[in-house]
Amino acid sequence: MSHRFDFVETSLSGVYRVNRNPIVDSRGFFSRFFCAEQFKDVGLGKPIAQINHTLTRQKGTIRGMHFQFPPDTEAKLVTCLQGKVFDVAVDIRKGSSTFLQWHAETLSGDNQSSLYIPEGFAHGFQTLTDDCQLLYLHTASYVADSEGAVNPMDAMLAIDWPLEVTNMSDRDRNHVMLDSRFEGVFIE
Repeated sequence: MSHRFDFVETSLSGVYRVNRNPIVDSRGFFSRFFCAEQFKDVGLGKPIAQINHTLTRQKGTIRGMHFQFPPDTEAKLVTCLQGKVFDVAVDIRKGSSTFLQWHAETLSGDNQSSLYIPEGFAHGFQTLTDDCQLLYLHTASYVADSEGAVNPMDAMLAIDWPLEVTNMSDRDRNHVMLDSRFEGVFIE
């Protein structure tokens, strides 16, 4: 079996840039987004429970930084279908050696890459172009009572957003800032 993906380790344990290896011919290309057998090798052993699609109209918009508390933690595979985004994962795993550190990848409709984000990470992005569409594969369904978030502008995270922020929901803008009492999320 040919491998349709290259899994590139990042500075955060368990977070991978996933480069798709399309089959190209005169008609265009064929690209696989997900294969349970190959993703299991990097820790994605749970089935996909939910698939979401977003459209963000304005360049400079930030969405995030969202996660779910146990027992509803989720891994995500994030892909940009159209446009270009600065996609960010923040380690919020209790006791992790990279606790509150972040990693970002530029994902676009052209670069055939995704970001695999395991359980115990907050996720968000900033649009680098107008009209960005993202596709998310989740290992858990959304549970409102388990929803969590960290403020994308939190000084403790010091995310280096590449553009001036042009738009952010009131909800995301008003997430509380972290303090020393935040111990993270326990992942078994």
